[in-house]
Amino acid sequence: MKPGLPTAMERPHFIGIGGAGMSGIAKILAQRGAQVAGSDSRDSETAQALRAHGATVHIGHAAGHLATDATCVVVSSAIRADNPELARAAELGIPVVHRSDALASVMDGLRPIAVAGTHGKTTTTSMLAVALGALGLDPSYAIGGDLDAPGSNAHHGEGDVFVAEADESDRSFHKYSPQVAIILNAELDHHANYASMEEIYESFETFVGKIVPGGTLVVAHGQEGAAEIAGRVSGNPGLTVTTYGEEETADVWIRKVTPRGLTSEVSVVIDGREIVFTVSVPGRHYAHNAVAALAAGVALGISADDLAAALGKYTGVKRRLQLKGEAAGVQVIDSYAHHPTEMTADLEAIRGAAGDSRILVVFQPHLFSRTQELGKEMGQALALADASVVLDIYPAREDPVPGVTSELIISAARAAGADVTPEHDKDAVADVIAGMAKPGDLVLTMGAGDVTDLGPHILDRIRLAHLSN
Repeated sequence: MKPGLPTAMERPHFIGIGGAGMSGIAKILAQRGAQVAGSDSRDSETAQALRAHGATVHIGHAAGHLATDATCVVVSSAIRADNPELARAAELGIPVVHRSDALASVMDGLRPIAVAGTHGKTTTTSMLAVALGALGLDPSYAIGGDLDAPGSNAHHGEGDVFVAEADESDRSFHKYSPQVAIILNAELDHHANYASMEEIYESFETFVGKIVPGGTLVVAHGQEGAAEIAGRVSGNPGLTVTTYGEEETADVWIRKVTPRGLTSEVSVVIDGREIVFTVSVPGRHYAHNAVAALAAGVALGISADDLAAALGKYTGVKRRLQLKGEAAGVQVIDSYAHHPTEMTADLEAIRGAAGDSRILVVFQPHLFSRTQELGKEMGQALALADASVVLDIYPAREDPVPGVTSELIISAARAAGADVTPEHDKDAVADVIAGMAKPGDLVLTMGAGDVTDLGPHILDRIRLAHLSN
């Protein structure tokens, strides 16, 4: 086996192995020589990619899928207590390990960069992974989304840097001990686990406290939540705090962001010198993500000039304003945005790149708890589009909440002047959009659920409609 494989991880079994976070750790362990197995509710391209790395992937959950010689069972917070494989692990006395502990174990002995924040983690982690790879540093990484092909969300590299997306949703990022940590922003979200902003601040403070002595915190200067955390930890002994933002008082000053169609030119001042580089995705928020990545790399001792040039190699990650195709002059773009701040940022980015084109959105709310707390703000964000189709709530791990439906969002959107069409049948959406779209329009499928699957169907229906006219 390759060095760095913990004994407990020699024969791991992952429940929900096809998930974004789980599949990445499973892939790294397989690349290190572990005998990886697991199960998922459905087959997928991710599952097929894991099989190509030698993993055994069962479809469906059953006690018999768990091998009796498994050294551990890896779970995420989404796995229910009555899962039959989890019950079988208890019968066999096989240790159960949380996903965050498994990730922490594969980072051990390397120089970790942990990327945290309510929004932008996947993009920033991806930018760092691509840039460091372009510089020949061959980092290991675990990302919450695919860079290009299915299964490209993780890699076991030969270099000494590990770039990890650090999830605050269930406080699992407290398990990591990074050399460099990034906090992009901090807002109220994950309402099932956090009751107030004070709880979120305390959670991020704990995360910062895990940075190794002599390490660096890279933090957004102009974002209220991040700035609050920076103020609370600025006196921590052995911690260097580096700020970035559009305020001239930031340590890394974003002097200018210039839109160039679906790209941006970014000018930053770092260590008294101005550096100009290109970010190959639109929007000011993505430019900020790139600057956070730049500051983190510099904290590890990498040349700012080299890293800025390498960041230009990043061309996006799946579901983050990803172009799915074009039909009859209509472009379909996929957006993972599911929090009002993310929705607003992506819609503003597309609006800046679209010129006079219309923007049509297919939005699928994610989680009953989030809709209950932020439904009004989601509706207000949709007012930035020319027209929207709103689907039923994607429940993910949650049970329904009485009285909480997409109508909360639709009512708020209409109150804000938005043109909104409710649609309860996901299979009907392609026909609805094909009837609305005109040449030159941009269609965004938006949300963290299975709304992403609609892009190809929408394109097909638009082609058929065009041919029949």
